[in-house]
Amino acid sequence: MGIYLNPGRIAFEEAYNSDIFIDKTEMLMYLNTVVNTQQRFVSVSRPRRFGKTISADMICAYYGREADSRGLFDACLISSEKPRIIGKKELTWDCYLG
Repeated sequence: MGIYLNPGRIAFEEAYNSDIFIDKTEMLMYLNTVVNTQQRFVSVSRPRRFGKTISADMICAYYGREADSRGLFDACLISSEKPRIIGKKELTWDCYLG
């Protein structure tokens, strides 16, 4: 039952290690900009076979408290993102990690 409620990073790590992995971690930087705002409710509607489940696994691995996935995301595109200034706050790529 815990796998469904708190999936952690295992599913994303398996996808990351596969040959067909496409790095979409830059999407997390957008999600970081809408945390604690009125726009925090994001809908991802894509056709079949466009990576919705892998994206959900990536989000769980990034925001999960017990995931300990810094090493996994250090090798992804999001780690090369420059900090963004939102209002008076500077957002780095790992500000909401875990």
